[in-house]
Amino acid sequence: MGHGASHKALIWKVFGILSVITIVEVVLGIIKPEFLFKTQFLGTSILNSLFIILTIVKAYYIVYYFMHLNDEKKNFKYSIVLPLVILIPYLATLLIIEGGYVHDTLAPYINWAY
Repeated sequence: MGHGASHKALIWKVFGILSVITIVEVVLGIIKPEFLFKTQFLGTSILNSLFIILTIVKAYYIVYYFMHLNDEKKNFKYSIVLPLVILIPYLATLLIIEGGYVHDTLAPYINWAY
C-alpha cells in the first residue's frame, strides 16, 4: 500500500466520522429528547448546546482534513483552530442570550398567532 491508499483510507475515515455526527444531529433533531430539550444550560437548552458543539466538531474535521490544515505548521494551525474553538461558541452564546432577552422583552407586545 502506498501513500495514495493510506490517504484514501483517511478520507473514508473522516467521511465516516462526519456521517455519524450528522446522523446523530438529525436523529436528535427529529426525536428531541425531553430531558435535553427542556433543560436549560447557559441560556438555551442542552439540545441546542449539543448541536453547537457537534457543528463545531464537524467544522474542525472539514477544515483540518479536507482543507489540508493538518499539513501546515503548528502556529498556522492554531491561528485557524483557536478562533473556531473560542470565538464561535462565544458569538453563539451572545446570540442565544440576546435573542432570549429580546424575546422575553417583546413577547408581551407581539401576537405570535396569526
